[in-house]
Amino acid sequence: MQRPTRADFRSLLDLAVPLAAVQVGLMLMGVVDAAMLGRVSADALAAASVAGVWFFAASTIGMGCLTVLDPVISQAYGARDEIGMARGVQRGILIAIIVTVPTMLAMLPIEAVLRFTGQPAAVVPLAGQYIRTVLPSILPYFAFMMIREVLQSFGNLRALLLIIGLANLLNVVLNWAFIFGHLGAPALGVTGAALATAISRWAMLAAALVASWPVLKPYLIPWRPESLSLGPLGRMFALGLPIGFQILFEYGVFGGVGLLMGRIGSHAVAGHQVALNMAAITFMVPFGIGTAASVLVGRAVGGGRPDEARRISSAALVVGVAFMTLTASIFLGFPGVLARAYSPDPAVLSVAAGLLPLAGLFQVFDGAQVVAVGVLRGIGDTRVPVLINLAGYYVIGLPISLWLGFHLGWGPRGLWWGLVAGLLVVATILVVRVRSQFRRSLDRLTIDRPGPPG
Repeated sequence: MQRPTRADFRSLLDLAVPLAAVQVGLMLMGVVDAAMLGRVSADALAAASVAGVWFFAASTIGMGCLTVLDPVISQAYGARDEIGMARGVQRGILIAIIVTVPTMLAMLPIEAVLRFTGQPAAVVPLAGQYIRTVLPSILPYFAFMMIREVLQSFGNLRALLLIIGLANLLNVVLNWAFIFGHLGAPALGVTGAALATAISRWAMLAAALVASWPVLKPYLIPWRPESLSLGPLGRMFALGLPIGFQILFEYGVFGGVGLLMGRIGSHAVAGHQVALNMAAITFMVPFGIGTAASVLVGRAVGGGRPDEARRISSAALVVGVAFMTLTASIFLGFPGVLARAYSPDPAVLSVAAGLLPLAGLFQVFDGAQVVAVGVLRGIGDTRVPVLINLAGYYVIGLPISLWLGFHLGWGPRGLWWGLVAGLLVVATILVVRVRSQFRRSLDRLTIDRPGPPG
């Protein structure tokens, strides 16, 4: 790996900071929904929380398929391949449409699944209402993601930051109206929050289309017939599906530990959620760094600058691990203070304060793995990382959680030690793979085979 320059760090941070801000802005909608529904009832809050988890889990595969635009478009951008960029943008639209239908179908059985897993009877129908209300917003959700992927590949995110900020304000106003019955609207509770989210997503898409049209127009008009070719579309799905499963596997192990906490008690679940929420907030920074690295590495590979790609990958790993080491020191040093910001309940505080130091430990590994995944995605390496995730989390991490948490009786901390172990293994192997892959020739992805279009 080559030593990065000051310019490499600057270009990385210039893209990573707005990317992290965009992701935080998208997270805030769910946070606001939860905060406002908490004033309605505990069941309303629980229903929205469970529905949010279900929505994210059901949409991960579609998200992964769209994330393949990172290497495809950024490599074409680096190669100054206008035709390749146009094909990527146009196929991004097709992918967003294609993944919408199976995602909607995957969300429909939420009530049956919640009953099967023993969720409270009062929560199940409310969660079902929430999901049914947001179903029409899945297409704009994916379409907005597609636009974000394209704009971040071009390094043009300023408009999206403003749009997401305004969308959050709109969501607050609509929540106030539809949840509590203001501005002439009926008080709909959970359904009102879902309706506000759905309307906000359509508004975000409309605003993003208007703001990004000058950038997108040259790549959408004229429509290229070869964008509909099944071979290139299939190759993009073959690269994108593993990304989706990788997200799902990682999300699943944390969700699985959350379900296991339920066997210990409600205070364990609440304490787990407090620690996990804090870790999720700080995670947005290395997430942004990893995505920025994916784009910049892709550009360098597409432009035939392998040394630059190697320097960017080194810079990304250094910055990601350094930031998470800083936050880890805070989590390790002040767990009680941080936990009290979320809950005054002594039982919840005890669990959360015990888990936050472990969150500090696994954050360093989590930062390393998400940056390494982004770097590998930039060169089109998406299949092996999903196998590494599967082995690290489910062959090593989760069994250790079960053994320590229940067999040895360590409780919540034992369950989280399994997460630490799993992330350590995943991060180590992924970083080794980065070093291995970047010693080889770095070639641009082949999506369209040579020959006549179509």
